[in-house]
Amino acid sequence: MHTQSLLPHRNPRPLLRQVRSCLSKLMLLATIAIPAIVVAQEVVKVVTVPTVDLQRYVGQWYEIARFPNSFQKKCIANVSAEYRARPDGDIDVINRCKIEGNVVDQAQGLAKVVPGSNNAKLEVRFAPSWLSWIPLVWGDYWIIDLDADYSVVTVGTPSRDYLWLLARTPSISTAQYEAAVNNATKQGFDTSKLVKTVQQ
Repeated sequence: MHTQSLLPHRNPRPLLRQVRSCLSKLMLLATIAIPAIVVAQEVVKVVTVPTVDLQRYVGQWYEIARFPNSFQKKCIANVSAEYRARPDGDIDVINRCKIEGNVVDQAQGLAKVVPGSNNAKLEVRFAPSWLSWIPLVWGDYWIIDLDADYSVVTVGTPSRDYLWLLARTPSISTAQYEAAVNNATKQGFDTSKLVKTVQQ
C-alpha cells in the first residue's frame, strides 16, 4: 500500500539558494564592517604631543584635576609632582599630597623616556629599584597636551584609565582648564570622571 509522508513535500533547491544568498550578504557585511572598525580605532587612538623639551619640563607641577585612582585615594589636597633631571637622562619623580591628620605624604619614583617618542612618552615606577626589571612595575606616562610656555600639561595613558591635569601654579584660568579638558575629550577620554584637586 502506498503511504504518503505526513510532512509536506518541499523542493530543497529554493531553500539552498536562500541560504547561499544570506551567506553571501553576511560575508559582504563582514568585508565592509571589519575595515570600518579598524579605521574607527585608529581615529580615536591616543596621540601625544610631537616633542617635549625635558629641560623645560622638569620642575614643580601642581595637580589641577585627575581621574580617581587607587594609589591617590588618601590624597585630600595639595597634590604636586616635582621632576628632577638626572645625569643619566632619567628623571627623579617626587609626588606629594596632604592626607588625613594634616600630614604630607610623599612617594619617590623614577621616570625614563620611551625610545623614539621625542620625550613625549615616559614610563614611571615607584617600586624599589631591584624590581625595575619587571615590566608591570612601570606605568605609562604620555604627554598628550602641553602649552607652548610649558605652563599646563595633560598626562594620560593609552588605555585611557588614567588622566592628570597639571600646571605650574596651584590654579589656572577657566579657559585653560576647558581647553585641556576639550583636548582630552577629543582623544576619547571620559572627562566627566575628572575630579578637581583642592589646592590650599
